[in-house]
Amino acid sequence: MAYDPIRQFKGYLDFAGKVGLFAVRVARRAVVPPFEWMLTWERIEEVGWKSLPLVLASGLALGVVLTLHTRSSLVRFGAESMIPTFQAVAFFTEIGPLVVGLLVAGRVGSGIGAVLADMRATEQIDAIDAISIDSFRVLVVPNIVACIVSLPLLTVFMDAAGLLGGYLAEQSHSHLSVVLYLHRAFSQISWAGFIPPTLKTSVFGLIIGVISCYFGYTTNEGSIGVGRASTNSVVLSSFLIIISDVTLVKLIFFLFPGIAS
Repeated sequence: MAYDPIRQFKGYLDFAGKVGLFAVRVARRAVVPPFEWMLTWERIEEVGWKSLPLVLASGLALGVVLTLHTRSSLVRFGAESMIPTFQAVAFFTEIGPLVVGLLVAGRVGSGIGAVLADMRATEQIDAIDAISIDSFRVLVVPNIVACIVSLPLLTVFMDAAGLLGGYLAEQSHSHLSVVLYLHRAFSQISWAGFIPPTLKTSVFGLIIGVISCYFGYTTNEGSIGVGRASTNSVVLSSFLIIISDVTLVKLIFFLFPGIAS
């Protein structure tokens, strides 16, 4: 069959429309009682607490690597004292939020997609619906809410681990004290430079939750769909996180122009 770009473009639009309607359905269920508080808390524990070791280890390693790479360049220009400032600005504004989004997309997104796809393939979702329980409310909404809530919290831990890694790397060279390092690190960071980049990860969480749940909940390919839902969840979530990050950065600079100065 010959390649038809118009048909493929229509397919992309159809997919985007289905995901959009899926997200609208989630929003309606999320604001209308009854609320599944216990299920949501369990999902927050799964998404947030169990992702914390990975986030801390990654933040610590990235902090060390970033300091080691930037130190040699800054020392050439006599800007050694700016290393803590550079570390804090880089982590708080971009590295921390983006890396957390991609890590959670890989760890949590694949799991959500695979679990829901397996439940669909084994007709567990149909069984839940058959006993008059809203499977969408108990399986989809808690996962998405947990992603939205957990991402900003994980970002805070990522930033803290990055600063710690940066301090350990810097202290091994210049024996800088903790107090002086923190003073230099936060000298150029205001609340406007910390809160918006952290809160934007809620959008990343929304993307991860909606995309993963959509692929898992709507699959109709049986056991083959389990692996495909898992893979598609990670790939598309990661891609949309990167694309949305560009838009969110421009939006933050527009709303908080002091960050860009």
